[in-house]
Amino acid sequence: MKPKTRAVVLNFLGFAILFLVIRFALGYFFEVNRFYLALIAAIAASILAPKFAVVKAEEREKVMMKWIFIKGFREL
Repeated sequence: MKPKTRAVVLNFLGFAILFLVIRFALGYFFEVNRFYLALIAAIAASILAPKFAVVKAEEREKVMMKWIFIKGFREL
């Protein structure tokens, strides 16, 4: 799998997992309209999800990750 494809897939999986967890957790605890529930979950997942990007370094491409819960960047 190409690094760019891998980064897109990882970005999607990170967002999707957090979105579903937040969506169902908020739906369990609060009585909110489904549209607002999905909107709140999407915004929260966008902020909390790790970000993956491809960086070209030394003749090869690396997939790097940045997350608000870790300091700096991590290579995958």
